[in-house]
Amino acid sequence: MIKNINIKTRSRNEFVDVTSDIQTLIDESSIKKGICYVYVPHTTAGVTINEGADPAVSRDILNTLGKLIPQSGHYLHAEGNSDAHIKTSIVGSSQTIIIEDSKLHLGTWQAVFFCEFDGPRHRRMTIKITGD
Repeated sequence: MIKNINIKTRSRNEFVDVTSDIQTLIDESSIKKGICYVYVPHTTAGVTINEGADPAVSRDILNTLGKLIPQSGHYLHAEGNSDAHIKTSIVGSSQTIIIEDSKLHLGTWQAVFFCEFDGPRHRRMTIKITGD
């Protein structure tokens, strides 16, 4: 099963928790054991797994990425979003998550985040669920 999740971001740099959206797709699939592939088909947005319980963690990650890779720099790319391309390359465009007992096999504090680095925009995330 392959499905898309549509995401509307509100700011230039933002983490959006999509864990429940992905879990809904797993519930609809009726798969009990398998693999969930999460893929972001954009060059200025990515996906990561990190702590979802404390929103300060995602803010800390975004702040640190902003310090390491500032929006304005001596970039050659003419569109003005080179920082977003670099951040996406560091964070990555995909994640693979085990499905066990019809649930994402995440740690206690983990969540799946869509990572926007060039918003606000309308984006999509592709989910492929296989198993059983």
